[in-house]
Amino acid sequence: MPVYLQILLLIVAFIIFVGLAMFAGGWGVRRMCFKIIAEMEEARAFSVGKAVVLQDERKNIFRVGTGNIRPKALNLLIADGLVIKTPKGKYYLDKDKLAQMKSKAI
Repeated sequence: MPVYLQILLLIVAFIIFVGLAMFAGGWGVRRMCFKIIAEMEEARAFSVGKAVVLQDERKNIFRVGTGNIRPKALNLLIADGLVIKTPKGKYYLDKDKLAQMKSKAI
């Protein structure tokens, strides 16, 4: 097999690997978002009075890996407006946004 063809195949394999890694990372964050929403629904955290405390930052800055996607998922939910942070550092779900999200999923 010619060298230029080997280099081309290596580049294509690298692009596929990076794409799959990005897909897997996004899938993990998405799964964690649904897990956070389910926890908050179970706690019935739909108002400021029933807001719950959630882990919003890394427990250990030196720990890397998939265990650190929870804060990232929570920040995405806050950015989308599904989760609202109170001044006391607690979180609750926006019922209207949650209903819109569920209606779009169906």
